Amino acid sequence: MDFNYTPEEENFRAGLRQWLAVNMKELPAWWAHPEVRGPEVDSEEYHKFSIWWHRKLHAAGYTGITWPVAYGGRGGTMMQEVIFYEEIARHRAPGLSNVHGIGWCGPAILRFGTEEQKKRFLPRILSCEEIWCTFYSEPEAGSDMANVQARAVEDGDCFVVNGQKVWNSHAHLADWAVLLVRTDPTAPKHRGLSYMLVDMLTPGITVRPLRNITGTAEFNETFFDNVRIPKHQIIGEKNRGWYVAAGALEFERSSVGGAIARENTLRDLIHVVKQMGKNNDHLVRDRIARLHIETQVAKYLGFRTLTRQLKEGRPGPEGSIGSLFGVELNQRIQDFAMQVQGPYSRLMRGSPQAIEQGRWQYSFLRSRGASIETGTTEIKRNVIAQRVLELPRE
Repeated sequence: MDFNYTPEEENFRAGLRQWLAVNMKELPAWWAHPEVRGPEVDSEEYHKFSIWWHRKLHAAGYTGITWPVAYGGRGGTMMQEVIFYEEIARHRAPGLSNVHGIGWCGPAILRFGTEEQKKRFLPRILSCEEIWCTFYSEPEAGSDMANVQARAVEDGDCFVVNGQKVWNSHAHLADWAVLLVRTDPTAPKHRGLSYMLVDMLTPGITVRPLRNITGTAEFNETFFDNVRIPKHQIIGEKNRGWYVAAGALEFERSSVGGAIARENTLRDLIHVVKQMGKNNDHLVRDRIARLHIETQVAKYLGFRTLTRQLKEGRPGPEGSIGSLFGVELNQRIQDFAMQVQGPYSRLMRGSPQAIEQGRWQYSFLRSRGASIETGTTEIKRNVIAQRVLELPRE
């Protein structure tokens, strides 16, 4: 692999660095200084801050870098997008908001939507004018999306939807959503699903926040009671929604920039080690060295996935390897951060003696969910076994 960038790509990087150098001066003190307490991540204040920063990025042309200009994007290259996420992580700048819209909903519309749907929704996703969420998982269908039971029945020019969804991140803030729902209960479970767009103001939708172990309520459970969805809001073909959803989720596992963010986390951990006076402990130093090596392994796994995307235009099953390894590596880093803090590890956000305002306690608890969301580690291992190693199904 050639790790060098072209002159055009380096010019793009230089322009982005200049923009960040100027605009990051406007960030609040709590963003750059862990010892300064900021708003809770599920608060209205933090939500407004995220949208404010996103819209600054959008005005500068840094949202939807690879999306067509006709739909509000930059019309740039995948390598420009790679550079964007690298520099955001390297500068420790806030990332994009509306992550579901840009990460999954938008790509699904781009790939499977009609021209009318693309023009209506994509520019508003990129500008953060409309916030999006996803309705995939159900109480009895978490990682097994094909087991979705929420039902949609045709009635005139609408589908009438009844059922329940769960773990719906940011649904309480969303204006629109994508919904995976069963439209043919007699078909094999992968073939009877449809993928629809839902206006969150539609009557019959009830969103109930769920508080997780971090103490925040970033996701929800959502109930659909005779919700009428116009037929023109279906994406792709009826009963082919599984393929739309699976195609969109592939791009989630191919995200870039995480390697540098993980390196930043490791540097922050080394700072805590020094704070606690443990930087000369040989066992601690050995553990840090191991985590550094694993961080580099994760980086090059990401490059492997990127290579597949550059050659074929889409990620392959190798993305599951990088995703699985990265999730479990982050949990190992967070676990060690707790060990290093000793008795201070029990002090949560708000305690005057908590290390760095309790940020590590939050990230430690939040890291547990990463091995469940976007497909459990067990599901990803199955994907690797079947699609990469070509092992037989059980």
